[in-house]
Amino acid sequence: MTDTNHVDQRIYDLYDEYCHSGMTRRDFLQKASAMTIAGVSCLAMAQSLLPRYAHAQTISFTDERIKATYVDYASPDGTSGDMRGYLVQPTTEGPHPAVIVIHENRGLNPYIEDVARRFATMGFLALAPDGLSPVGGYPGNDDDGKILQKNLDQAKLKMDMLNSARFIKTHELSTGKLGSVGFCWGGGTTNYLAAEMGDDLHAAVPYYGAAPSAESVAGITAPVMIQAAEDDKRINAMWPEFEVALVANGKTHERHLYAGTRHGFHNNSTPRFDKAAAELSETRTLEFFKKHLS
Repeated sequence: MTDTNHVDQRIYDLYDEYCHSGMTRRDFLQKASAMTIAGVSCLAMAQSLLPRYAHAQTISFTDERIKATYVDYASPDGTSGDMRGYLVQPTTEGPHPAVIVIHENRGLNPYIEDVARRFATMGFLALAPDGLSPVGGYPGNDDDGKILQKNLDQAKLKMDMLNSARFIKTHELSTGKLGSVGFCWGGGTTNYLAAEMGDDLHAAVPYYGAAPSAESVAGITAPVMIQAAEDDKRINAMWPEFEVALVANGKTHERHLYAGTRHGFHNNSTPRFDKAAAELSETRTLEFFKKHLS
């Protein structure tokens, strides 16, 4: 992958806007090509930030420690009433503590499926729901996925995630102990689940996710571990109010801010990936889940 030290900060800022707005890939690349350094277009830098999933797999779907399959289940009051998710179970004898792995703002892409497989190798029953399944599923590329997800009714999409959490919590292979981990949009949705599910959620790990409303924090009973990037102005601006609400309501929480990282540092398919921070955050997440889901 491209050395991130050679990517101009303006391109990172533009990429963040592209990821979290309605900007198309074409517009992103056109705007980047209009930027120059010493008279040279920044287009190559922009292209280097686009995800490369083929190089990012860490756990094969044929790994002997796991069994992976797609499952369908009901989702009352969701987008269509039905949902589909990627279910990964350890091959060791169950039941197992359950973890829901919630995708970014573009549907269930290969990176999130790989994360689900990682948790299964650690002894968890993992479900990665695809919020786009009611409208045909992840389309095979993030650009179309982003558009599809943006156009969904967001309240119904959150209900699909809530129903997914309930499905995996009550699965026959689950112990009934449930943790949630999510990334970007999924991090904000993990915060939503913590506030919405109360005692039915036992641990929450949002990665650089939007904070829930201050008034909803009272509903949180699960311990929360917040994983945050240092260079993430949009998300970090929400932290002071979130922290005040957590403290005021006596909620068990901890926050880890990873120096020198950017939003998306856990995603190993792009140069924003920070290997040291990602591995440390995964170790902390695993220990957190083992403590609260055992």
